[in-house]
Order: sequence, then C-alpha cells, then structure tokens
Amino acid sequence: MNYDEFLLKIFNLTGIDLSLYKEKQMKRRIDSFIANNNCQSYDIFYDRLTKDTKVYKEFLKYITINVTEFFRNFDQWMILKNEILPKIIKKNMRIWSAACSTGEEAYSLAMIISNFIDLNQVNIIATDIDDVVLEKAKKGIYSNKSLEKVPKEYLKYFSCYNENNYIISEELRKNIVFKKHNLLLDKFPENIDLIVCRNVLIYFNDKAKEEIYKKFYSSLSTEGILFVGSTEQIIFPFKYNFTPVKTFFYKKMSK
Repeated sequence: MNYDEFLLKIFNLTGIDLSLYKEKQMKRRIDSFIANNNCQSYDIFYDRLTKDTKVYKEFLKYITINVTEFFRNFDQWMILKNEILPKIIKKNMRIWSAACSTGEEAYSLAMIISNFIDLNQVNIIATDIDDVVLEKAKKGIYSNKSLEKVPKEYLKYFSCYNENNYIISEELRKNIVFKKHNLLLDKFPENIDLIVCRNVLIYFNDKAKEEIYKKFYSSLSTEGILFVGSTEQIIFPFKYNFTPVKTFFYKKMSK
C-alpha cells in the first residue's frame, strides 16, 4: 500500500485522521518509526500493528506528539495571571485545557487560578486523544527535573512521592476532570470561558486548523478567551470572529 492508503487504514483502525496533520512532518515521523521497528513497508508494519498490542500503543503515543512541561513559555502564563484572568474570573467559570498531554499544562492552569478563587468554585476540563498520557495526568506524578520551571510559590502543591518523583496535591487533582477527546472528530464542550490549547495546532494542516478555530469559537461563552502557543499566532483572527487582546490571547467576537 502507499502512504495515503496507509493513513486511511490507520484512520479506520484508530479514529485518528493523520491526513489532517502536516504531511511532510508526519510522514517523516511515521517512516522513522517504521524503520526503527525493522519493517520494510507500510503493509508489513500495518500487519504488525494489528497483531502486536505493545507496538500499537507505542505508535499511538508517538504520532500524537506529547511534548509539554509546567509553565511552558513562562511569560505568557504571567500575562494570563496578571492581565487576562483578573477580567474574566468568576464562580462556576468553565475552563478547558485541550490536548493536555500528561497534564502539566492543566495543573499549571489550576495553580494560577488558585490565586483568584477556590478551585471548588470553577470547572476545569482537560482532554487528550491518548489514553496513556491521560492516565499519567490523572496520577499527577512527575520527576524532580520536571519541576525546575515551577515558581517557588506553587511548589506547595507538590509533595515527595519517592526518591525521584513528586506528586501533585489532591487539592489540584480532584478539581480537574481528565477526559479522552479527539480535536478532529469529537464534539467540543460548550459555554467555555477560557480555552487553553497550546503547541498543538502547529502540527495540523491549514484545513484542520480552520475547522478547529471555528469549533473553538462555538465552544466559547459570549466573551470567552482562547489562549494558544508561542508558535501559533492566528494570522487572520477576524476570519474566525476572534479579536486579539494580547499576543497569543484571542477574545470571541459576536457575529
């Protein structure tokens, strides 16, 4: 089979439409994975995927590109804390960390929100397509090294788990609902006041990004805010009925 036929089979097998990712980048990643597993063609590799559960899980984890850290691009988080949240924070606020990976972003969000309001009074949803990373996120266990960029004021939310790892406090873990969600296929949550989706859309092609922006618009509450990553500025935000309020922050406009 050729590459396009392989993508179709992967879609039928996993529900993940890899044709909506940037082709050169995704094909390079897939070809590299196949070569590292000593397979000489897409046919041979696909046959192995359907028979080897371990390889199947490794492949899913590999293609969903899980790269994250606490307070990634720290200055942007400080803009959220000092300039965005004070204007929109409220009781029963609905917040969505989309494509949350192993949870660092969702927990960073919760730590910052705790400066303004009791976490019991807000609703934080965190989603990802990968079951494996969601399980890690729910457990909230992270290595010593991963805490290096956490501000001192938030270290109170971590306690020693074992010699090399720390665990997030129950206060944070119990107030975040982690769910499986496919940005390309699944229905988006509704009436969200703040969507945080960072360093993910860069991997999608233009067609997929346009569709996701439209869905984000519909997902947001009347004056909701979309917070994107440092390489993901929306070039023509008005096309999707967003107006920039700060670099990487976009407010929903009424149509």
